Amino acid sequence: MPEYQRRVVDDELDELMPTLPAIALEGPKGVGKTATAEGRCRTVSRLDDPAQRAIAEADIALLLTREPPLLIDEWQRVPHVWDAVRRAVDRDQAPGRFLLTGSAGPVTPPTHSGAGRIVTLRMRPMSLAERGVGIPSVSLHRLLKGDRPDVAGKSDVTLADYVREIVHSGFPGIRPLAGRALRLQLDGYLRHIIDTDFPEQGYLVRRPEVLRRWLAAYAAATATTASFETIRDSASGGQGEKPSKTTTQPYRDILERLWIVDPVPAWLPSRNRLNRLAQPFKHHLADPALAVRMLGLDADALLAGVETKLPIPRDGSLLGHLFESLVTLGIRVFAQSAEAKVSHLRLQGGRQEVDLIVERGDQRVIAIEVKLSGTVNDSDVRHLLWLREQIGEDLLDSIVIHTGSQAYRRPDGVAVVPAALLGP
Repeated sequence: MPEYQRRVVDDELDELMPTLPAIALEGPKGVGKTATAEGRCRTVSRLDDPAQRAIAEADIALLLTREPPLLIDEWQRVPHVWDAVRRAVDRDQAPGRFLLTGSAGPVTPPTHSGAGRIVTLRMRPMSLAERGVGIPSVSLHRLLKGDRPDVAGKSDVTLADYVREIVHSGFPGIRPLAGRALRLQLDGYLRHIIDTDFPEQGYLVRRPEVLRRWLAAYAAATATTASFETIRDSASGGQGEKPSKTTTQPYRDILERLWIVDPVPAWLPSRNRLNRLAQPFKHHLADPALAVRMLGLDADALLAGVETKLPIPRDGSLLGHLFESLVTLGIRVFAQSAEAKVSHLRLQGGRQEVDLIVERGDQRVIAIEVKLSGTVNDSDVRHLLWLREQIGEDLLDSIVIHTGSQAYRRPDGVAVVPAALLGP
């Protein structure tokens, strides 16, 4: 077995398990939840195993008496496990008793949210830092302190390296593969969603090709705020027949329940004077490698500038938006560990926009632009400087994340950071 590669969420678990009785790790299949949880538990109950699931369904109380810490893997297969754990925590709040992992929301939701008893952590595919791509020299946690630290460091990661990371994914079991094996594994992952996960969520896909076309259109809309009407129009496949809204709404709901679509919400601050803020989500799949595969592309095609023929309006190249999705994945991993939220800013009509807003609990923010470029010029920071004028001291810092080699601060105070140098 390959050696376990430590994840950012391990730091969160190190902090929380000594004080909390029950924690749920949630995220898409293959993201590494079970491997992370297994190393922390004395006993394991795998509810995707029919025999162990039958025992849990027959006598849930017996399951919960096993030696803690107890890992209940794929808990959503027996939904009343959630309520049983909640009641067990009510009776005994000793820390470190339960770890639950789930790769989907249950078809039948628990009767209680678990608030105050079960804390939920999201686990996403591996960030660049977790993959070992470069040695981070700039910490998002440190930037969130607001003291504008020095920014330095040099990276030898090239554009071709970033494209390789986009294509190879952040799923631990998939990313070591290459060539045909990689393509087949990603194809199998996507096929399993359609053929198995959707039926398990209570939805029989009668026309799989329609769902595949919709997923391809959604992939083409990566890192855009394209309307769902535009995505539905693009999913017609040139056949003059677009799927109906009643058809695609369940697609969105179930894919969110499976944590396969992972949209970034719009920033809607409560204490600033910004007007005409647009509110659409920015579209992302759980991993940009899934988007690449849905579009039938590979690293060579991306480096050659091949574009999808799907009519999704986009400001910039498809590769630029996939690079933004790769960076967004890492930012969300790091922000969660810092108890910060991630959103994006866009004024109606797109007159001003900022790719990512990382917000502390006190509503002060870091503004981030993502550029598929080895250099950064004045035009690349104009939206960041505009936001500084609008919100003043509520802006903790401004960053441009790019594909270049050097981290530094510009004379105007904006930090310029290669993607491979940003860490938690």
